[in-house]
Amino acid sequence: MSTRTLRVSELAVCLALFEVGSTTLFLIGGEAKQDAWIAMLAGAVGGLLLLILHLAIHHQDPELDLFLLFRRYMGKVLGTVLNLSFIGYFAYEASRNLRDFSEVTQMTLLLRTPMWLISLITIMIVSNAVRYGYRVLFLICMILFPLIVLGYALIIILIPSTGLFHPEFSLPILENGLTPIFKAAFPEIISFPFGQVVLFLVFYPYVRKDKNLNKVVVTSYILVAIGLTFINQLIIFVLGPQIATYSTLPLLETVQLIELGEVFERMDALFTLLLFQGLGIKMVAFLLGAVIGLERVTGANYKKWVLPLGIIMYGLSFISPTYTEHIEVGLGAALIYSSPVFQMILPILLFIVILVKKKTNVNKK
Repeated sequence: MSTRTLRVSELAVCLALFEVGSTTLFLIGGEAKQDAWIAMLAGAVGGLLLLILHLAIHHQDPELDLFLLFRRYMGKVLGTVLNLSFIGYFAYEASRNLRDFSEVTQMTLLLRTPMWLISLITIMIVSNAVRYGYRVLFLICMILFPLIVLGYALIIILIPSTGLFHPEFSLPILENGLTPIFKAAFPEIISFPFGQVVLFLVFYPYVRKDKNLNKVVVTSYILVAIGLTFINQLIIFVLGPQIATYSTLPLLETVQLIELGEVFERMDALFTLLLFQGLGIKMVAFLLGAVIGLERVTGANYKKWVLPLGIIMYGLSFISPTYTEHIEVGLGAALIYSSPVFQMILPILLFIVILVKKKTNVNKK
């Protein structure tokens, strides 16, 4: 793949849409009830620290992506093992988004269409997008960005306009203290959605050299974190903490309540479209990260790995027999046990090794 062809603005937009991705599909921090917004902000701060760590890692060797960094500083054998682990992590996350996409499609649009067919068509489209490389992904993000922003802005404006907004549902604040907030934020909310930006260690080397990289990326992250926090709390404002916590698709149910004369009805179709776009971008990004990793490990062109990984991703999406189990695994065990390893532990370890090796080389000179 060619390098240094992306603008910083393109990276920032892609990161923002990636973060939105499937986040609006769920109520994040539901365990904290009406204090979910505090848990979201706490998780966002933790994710910001991870983002700063990722940027610091990138600046140690700006020409190397995540996989090449592990190969150079962890050695050939250990580096390859860790790289394969990250490839598996990215492929698994992509498969989870595929399952989410298929489930939402079947529940909202294609009620009688078998899920295997929906997933098959989806993975074919996603794989085709991945074949054209990272450049197409970032261009798609630039095209869709205004549409997605306007779509969510319209939802945010219409909900208060139709009398659905009940600020009292967010009271009392800190009714049960800080414990539920910390339990919701660490590590679950950090792991999803904020910690997933570890994927962008694969893409940073493709960005043209710009001294404003850190500033633009961090600003993009902060703005999208604030937006996601408000949208997440919007569910509480409309449904209340009790109903929202046990809802399968809480924001969709919220949007379905919007009725403004005969002009704005069936806003759930708009939200479903926005959700499809976010899920699609996230799937492409994760699968692209995985095939780039295989190119780094094997030396074979990434395009040769799109079909095999697409088949694996398709199979992984059916591991959980029911959607309920899929959610329990994805928002439970995976966020608590596996995600922190790839988002926190391994990047911290890599950063320490880089600093130690660089200091050792300086001392030798």
